[in-house]
Amino acid sequence: MTSLAGQILYAEDDADTRDLVSFLLTGSNYRVMVAENEDNALLLARTNKFDLYMIDNWMPGGSGIDLCKKLREFDSHTPILFYSGAVYDRDKQEAFSSGAQGYLTKPVKNEELIKEVFRLIAEARNGNSK
Repeated sequence: MTSLAGQILYAEDDADTRDLVSFLLTGSNYRVMVAENEDNALLLARTNKFDLYMIDNWMPGGSGIDLCKKLREFDSHTPILFYSGAVYDRDKQEAFSSGAQGYLTKPVKNEELIKEVFRLIAEARNGNSK
């Protein structure tokens, strides 16, 4: 049996995107827990150990930037990857300024998403995160 590659919290309000990305990551040996909004994501983050937080920038009741800042209030180590439709440099800079280590703009090729997830988790495990 292959060991688990890591546990990911994926915060995304669109159910189809959530299901598709979860399926892709699960197929690459990651365990994925999903949240459809900021409140659920924070509850899961406070009660579970994750190797990566993957968040959308636009969610009902809050933004990915808000979520990122709140995650950083109690977890300064777990890498954060934005996977968002927000394409402007301003959006990316705001994400990095709020504590993210990665930013991918939807849509990306499946291989690119998996590669970035792997990179961020590996860097954090090796103590090389930004």
